[in-house]
Amino acid sequence: MGVWAVLIACIIVIAAPRARAASANDNARILAGLPVASDSPLAPLTSQAGWKAHSHGFDAAFKRVEDRQLSKIRAWSKDNVPASPVLFYMFSGPDFLYANSFFPDASTYVLAGLEPVGQIPDLETLPRSGVDGALRALHTSTQSALNLSFFITKDMKRQLRASRVGGALPVLYVFLARAGKTIESAELVGLDDAGELHSGEEAKGRVAGVKIVFSNPDGARKTLYFFSADVSDASFAKHGLQAFLDKQGAGSALLKSASYLLHSGNFSQVREFLLTRSVSIVEDDSGIPVASFGPDWRLDAYGRYSGPIAIFSKNYQARLARLHQTQGHRPLPFGIGYRWRQSDSNLLLAIKKRSENSETNAQKKAATP
Repeated sequence: MGVWAVLIACIIVIAAPRARAASANDNARILAGLPVASDSPLAPLTSQAGWKAHSHGFDAAFKRVEDRQLSKIRAWSKDNVPASPVLFYMFSGPDFLYANSFFPDASTYVLAGLEPVGQIPDLETLPRSGVDGALRALHTSTQSALNLSFFITKDMKRQLRASRVGGALPVLYVFLARAGKTIESAELVGLDDAGELHSGEEAKGRVAGVKIVFSNPDGARKTLYFFSADVSDASFAKHGLQAFLDKQGAGSALLKSASYLLHSGNFSQVREFLLTRSVSIVEDDSGIPVASFGPDWRLDAYGRYSGPIAIFSKNYQARLARLHQTQGHRPLPFGIGYRWRQSDSNLLLAIKKRSENSETNAQKKAATP
């Protein structure tokens, strides 16, 4: 009888369902201060005082940025910016928040910045102190983006380096989750010189990146790429990023708080790529200089151009000032960029003229699942 009892117990143990592992979406929601399903291995974290404080803090911060900027950006973009299937966002850091707000209909987002990618967040492997530290670091590292609309790269790198969950990935997770997206998969990748993606061991030693597949609440599947990459002329065409971007076809570009690097001769290749492959560009004055746009572009100025902030004063654009003066005042209902106050912000919407059909085709492609 004792033998049978042991056998039955073994069968019960073998047949018992194994607890599921925490998904990428579970990790993203915990980092974002959002609840997870009750059967998630991470669900117990939501009862901890530290996580509750983190959640309340992010609730308030994201409500402020939604009311002050993001809702207004989406409305402005819907009225003015052509839909596009692909978004090129150079000098972005992990800023999916504004990429999604300006271009909600894109199906592919390609972001690039100097921030390290980091590892795939796995909160199950961290002690309680590690989770608490990661949540505190996320609050600090996202503060400038939520309050000023841009990252202070060196500060973010320092803050996340001190955390057990570092790099751009946890910030991307937070912004995706807070935008209402569901992360289906996240994979570390590397780019070879031909612009081909590699994963696993083959990704090592290449341009580091991450590929995130996510879905909208309506079920539409989309892809986000972030690459930790130097886009100066010394690197842009040599290490695979330009080749990868070329494979994406025509798209649109977003440029903001870009340190006026595209005013420099050291970034001529990425500037030329964006001018050649984009059907529309949304930028503040730190992006591509107005003088670089040819006659095949229609330029519409919004907001108020007061010139660069003091540390970038040499990048004043007389042509941009004349464009604002000639076109009169088109209101900009939100603040953006280094001059982040609404009354002092500017945006340029550049739309390529030579093919109005390009806009129509882009809209059709963006609407295709």
